[in-house]
Amino acid sequence: MSDFLRPTGMPKWVVRATLTTATVLTGCTPPETPPAPPAYVEPRQPCADRSPLRRAYFGDLHVHTRNSFDAWAFEVRVTPEQAYAFAQGQEVRLPPLDGNGEGTQRLRLSRPLDFAAVTDHSEFLGEVQACTVPGSVGYESAACQSYRAGGNNAIAGLGIKLSLGDGKRIADICGNSDSGAASGCAPLLGEVWRRVQQAADGAYDRSSRCSFTSFVGYEYTGATGLSTLHRNVIFKNDHVPAPTTYFEQPTPEGLWQELRATCQQAGTGCDVLAIPHNSNESNGKMFLVEYPEGSTPAEQRAQAELRSALEPVAEIYQHKGDSECMNGLAGVGAPDELCGFEKTLREPAQIKDCGEGTGSGGTARMGCFARRDFLRNALLDGLKEEQRLGVNPFRLGLIASSDTHNGTPGAVSETRFIGHRGTDDNTVQAQLGRGNLTPGGVEFSPGGLAGVWAEENSRPALFAALLRREVFGTSGPRMTVRFFAGWDYAQTLCDDPQLLEKGYAQGVPMGGLLPTLPSGQGAVAPSFIVAAQRDPGDETEPANKLQLLQVVKGFLKDGQLQTQVFDVAGQRTAAQPDPLTCAPVSGGADSLCKVWRDPSFDPQQRAFYYVRVLENPSCRWNAYKCRALPPAERPASCSDPSVPKVVTERAWSSPIWYQPSATVPTK
Repeated sequence: MSDFLRPTGMPKWVVRATLTTATVLTGCTPPETPPAPPAYVEPRQPCADRSPLRRAYFGDLHVHTRNSFDAWAFEVRVTPEQAYAFAQGQEVRLPPLDGNGEGTQRLRLSRPLDFAAVTDHSEFLGEVQACTVPGSVGYESAACQSYRAGGNNAIAGLGIKLSLGDGKRIADICGNSDSGAASGCAPLLGEVWRRVQQAADGAYDRSSRCSFTSFVGYEYTGATGLSTLHRNVIFKNDHVPAPTTYFEQPTPEGLWQELRATCQQAGTGCDVLAIPHNSNESNGKMFLVEYPEGSTPAEQRAQAELRSALEPVAEIYQHKGDSECMNGLAGVGAPDELCGFEKTLREPAQIKDCGEGTGSGGTARMGCFARRDFLRNALLDGLKEEQRLGVNPFRLGLIASSDTHNGTPGAVSETRFIGHRGTDDNTVQAQLGRGNLTPGGVEFSPGGLAGVWAEENSRPALFAALLRREVFGTSGPRMTVRFFAGWDYAQTLCDDPQLLEKGYAQGVPMGGLLPTLPSGQGAVAPSFIVAAQRDPGDETEPANKLQLLQVVKGFLKDGQLQTQVFDVAGQRTAAQPDPLTCAPVSGGADSLCKVWRDPSFDPQQRAFYYVRVLENPSCRWNAYKCRALPPAERPASCSDPSVPKVVTERAWSSPIWYQPSATVPTK
């Protein structure tokens, strides 16, 4: 991550205390007694660079390589080792392949990441090995011959099994139709899984430099009824069990129970979390509040607690679009103009509302949308469940990632985007088209990044931040956002060099639960520190300035779900870049900070608050592509008014929650 100093006139809270490899909104003198270093379960040297006030580290927790069935079939040959090397600044070679099976396109990050996880689909790890390594069981089968032909049919032939929920693998490849240990694919899966762990181990910097952290992980790829129910499973350390797949556990509840039994309760030092993603493709299913028929309130509470413990964060954004909010659906309240960000390009007449029901086909970008496909509304449903059960199953922190299928974590630049799905989008014409196997092409984006506030760049420190939800997501730029809530922050705190010490000491950071109002406190509403700093960019990737800080509030009023959006700092701009020149929009800020109180606070209402940070508008990736083509070679999407040419990049903080209590603020 780039180092930078505070420009002239920038507030004191963005000064760097020490020059390190991580960007921070700090500069404050550390407390006299810093917290003890995190416990290292694995052998490693203590990190020399630590900050008790926590630094922002950027990474990608959603990365596919050649081990994923839908990557290999599109000629991606990047290995997990190469993906981790790419995250640290090395070059990879991407399709199309030459006569030697080597990629002919070259790509390198201009700025390395701090951390990453390779999350290949756990389903078909064995089958891909069987079909692509001569001599493997099933290699000569008709199914494997069809798979090796590549392309859409290869992916569909395997992928359809992920929508059935019958627990049956492809007998032609695996030797039988069951999913158990007797399957011929099980030993192959184990072999690939060992290599995945070795790749993560080799990439993890265990020296005192702590320059890069790799996590062992995989993607659970449930898609019942062709609705996306996927989760990225991330382990805290190298004490990991075999991957759980959709064939053994075809429901999210089964996945949670399996992770608890095989990891958390195994007595091996294992810990794990799961990250739901692409709820925008789930047809109302990802965050459906659903319990076994006849279950008691106590049983429902237990399930809600398990879900909350194992799924502390969710992916709000990736290359298949935004899952924050969507206008025009039943039960979402007043329109929010910024909810149109990176949405499906279907005609309005083709968008159907699931209502409180569910649909199918979302994985193929078909079927209906439901309000709970979007995280803002899932957070609201969590308040309602908490009121009913005393447990919030959707107390979710927010991150973003890429979902690259090219083995290129962090390749989220709008100006250098070359696709994420191998030969499916490896040409300009394909990228500017409307997709092949499923809608894609110009409908997709480069994806985003996960931001983590941690004391150091190590597995235990980053994992602990994910568990406590002190994380944020960006749509690609490396802007940073701080968010604290307390009962009596001073209005002048943004000019205080001890902003961070006081932020932590007098309240809670993003991801936290606002503490009960101290007895005798005179405040009538909580106060919030809302602060952001622009991405500094670099010589090859100039960054935009900040436009606006907003606080999004969700609350229960008379049992009804409500939202409000407040402009807190900065100024909206009507200026738009010219897609023909892509010159930056003038104005904006390097940093924004405000101590803000909720003017509509009701101490009897359950609520959550999160921050949305907006950059000045800039050219979307497809505008750069169209601009580089001769006019006669520009495809229809270059002149189609329904295809956005401008993007307002943004960041989302994790929420802070408020619960009513016996102690009510009074004047």
